Amino acid sequence: MKSAIVVLLLLLVVAPMMAQQVITKDGKSVLLKADGTYEILPDSAKATVHVYRYKQFMGKGLNPSVYCDEVQIAKMDNGRYFTVELNPGKHTFRSNDKQSEIALNAKPGTVYYIRVDIVSGFMKGHGRLTLIQAEQGEPETAKLQYLSPGDVKDSRMVLTAPKR
Repeated sequence: MKSAIVVLLLLLVVAPMMAQQVITKDGKSVLLKADGTYEILPDSAKATVHVYRYKQFMGKGLNPSVYCDEVQIAKMDNGRYFTVELNPGKHTFRSNDKQSEIALNAKPGTVYYIRVDIVSGFMKGHGRLTLIQAEQGEPETAKLQYLSPGDVKDSRMVLTAPKR
């Protein structure tokens, strides 16, 4: 009862000041709308993002980091992929090539694919991210193995088992 009152007060005070925002309280995601109303989101209301890297000889010794909202979530190994689930809204993905940052406006229930490519640099290669259409990304990730637990840097974000 107390947590419901806290959430309701939060909605009444904070909601009018923002367009839309998702907050998490007691494991539940709540979408605060600009008109002051709210909606409790089911787990299926999250967006799914598969991040993958082809298995290639060039750059096979490089494991570029992948960041979501400036938090390092994984080191991308050759021929692997991983999956994250995100609350709806704006998120940014990048690797160590800051020019290839992806601004993603995640929609509930939508599946996204981001490919990590190794591009040559001055002294060594680095990871570049590309947002890929689902029609292309789904068959490309089907051939890959899931990322090893040792390469996961934020286990709160990266799912431990494939979710397709």
